[in-house]
Amino acid sequence: MEIRKIKRTDNKTVATLIKSVFEEYNAPKEGTVYSDAATNSLYECFRIEKAELWVAEDEGKILGSCGVYPTEGLSEGCAELVKFYISKEARGKGLGKKLMEASLASALQFGYRELYLESLPEFSNAVSWYKKLGFKSLDERLGNSGHSSCNIWMLKTLV
Repeated sequence: MEIRKIKRTDNKTVATLIKSVFEEYNAPKEGTVYSDAATNSLYECFRIEKAELWVAEDEGKILGSCGVYPTEGLSEGCAELVKFYISKEARGKGLGKKLMEASLASALQFGYRELYLESLPEFSNAVSWYKKLGFKSLDERLGNSGHSSCNIWMLKTLV
């Protein structure tokens, strides 16, 4: 298993992985990453300063992704934890922990003091895990992710 930075050739595979998780959980497609045009060109989206997207690959197959992104409208020193999805067959094997560790390390390296995330009730297992990792629930959205259907908002202090 390798945790590595996204490559241009990963775009289609990562987009398909993300969309398959939404389909598996019957999560809303509109107003989420599912219908966001940027999902089809993640390599290009993450070529900006203080952004990083990690993918997990095993024997040539991408099994998950997770990253940090300086979402518009977030306060100075805050980034968004984004694109955290793991394929059905790879869950429960510690892959999420490795991707989260890589993303947290990137956030600290970039000088972020807080990480914000948005989620959905359909992903309740992930939300429970975020709470165990120290993410606290918020009463309102931060920043402008453009994902209007997400109605769970959380924040973690890093330093």
